Amino acid sequence: MNKPPNTGKNDSAIDGGKDSPKKNVLENPVKQALENASMDTLAVRAGQRRSAEGEHSEAIFMTSSYVFANAAEAAARFSGKQKGNVYSRYTNPTVRNFEERIAALEGAEQAVATSSGMAAILSTFLALLKSGDHIVCSRDVFGTTTVLLNNYLAKFGVSSTAVPLSDLSAWEAAIKPETKMLFLETPSNPLCEVGDLTALVSLAKKTNTLLVVDNCFCTPALQRPFDYGVDIVIHSATKYLDGQGRSMGGVALGRAELMEEVLGFVRSAGPTMSPFNAWVFLKGLETLRLRMEAHSASAMALALWLQEQAVVEKVFYAGLEDHQGHSLARQQQRAFGGVLSFRVAGGRQEAWQVIDSTRILSLTANLGDAKTTIVHPATTTHARLTEQERSAAGITENLIRVAVGLEAIEDIKADLARGFAGV
Repeated sequence: MNKPPNTGKNDSAIDGGKDSPKKNVLENPVKQALENASMDTLAVRAGQRRSAEGEHSEAIFMTSSYVFANAAEAAARFSGKQKGNVYSRYTNPTVRNFEERIAALEGAEQAVATSSGMAAILSTFLALLKSGDHIVCSRDVFGTTTVLLNNYLAKFGVSSTAVPLSDLSAWEAAIKPETKMLFLETPSNPLCEVGDLTALVSLAKKTNTLLVVDNCFCTPALQRPFDYGVDIVIHSATKYLDGQGRSMGGVALGRAELMEEVLGFVRSAGPTMSPFNAWVFLKGLETLRLRMEAHSASAMALALWLQEQAVVEKVFYAGLEDHQGHSLARQQQRAFGGVLSFRVAGGRQEAWQVIDSTRILSLTANLGDAKTTIVHPATTTHARLTEQERSAAGITENLIRVAVGLEAIEDIKADLARGFAGV
């Protein structure tokens, strides 16, 4: 597989200039050694500042506030003239450790952690857009993103247009003079459509718009959108960054001047990541590449097996050669990820029968877990969309999404076969 131009080194998040947030990824004696470190090493080491206690594992700073030496120091901290912790709504050492580590892995100048993936999307929108602005968004996104745009951002005068992810001409045609942002997921949820990052970066530069990419399905272990020149990357840390379905969180990443605006919103509105959740995500990042490779290998094996099942009409997985985004995914990604979907013969009743007949797979809308999950998108993750919106996005009644976990692949196949037997 062709790989994007990524060395795995943190070229932009460790060695910054004077007063740059890039400079503070690891302020301890091993910082210099990490300047040329690989992604695996950064996933374990980046961002940690040991306290006077000398702890080996990252500490959890469970505190709401911080004590100042005197009134002058307090004033300097609150005004921003002096760096340091102020209040855990927007400054916390454990959360900062997570922000700096994920920034190192993505190759970003700065990261801003939030309470969920949707909070990261909302914070980005509200920090960088105003009434009268327009967003062009892929129609192949998580259903709640569409609801956020249509039901809530629209109330405040921010309009949006949905376009097919892979149709570049549709993106171009949808851009207006008031368009300020392009938003997409790649691969998409749940049909694994692939967006052309190179082409979309070129379009964004030509039209002076911000390009925002949700990298949840790939993570930096498989894809680094900043290598192509995108402006902002979003993650639901709840998914693969955690990896075991334990905690809620999100993060937005990008250039410092953009992220300072997002941080200002988080400071004021309060969609803050908790220190404990940040610590959980730090532990998840340590095994990120190993897990993503395992998820991808099992998903590929399952996709090939599903194609052989008589009751399966179509499998959606970019690793399959007949997937329309296969060649592009090979160029942009190191592997194809752990999520796939498929259509069974019939409609909702048959899809539900397959799901209800499984005994090992977990019926839950989450993904990115060590446990394989199965869900019916039309009545769960995309249920709040109108019937017309679901149809346009390819969310049919016979569609099933599987996020392949870390169980033995033969056991996953056997569990799905139970459901297929009755269809």
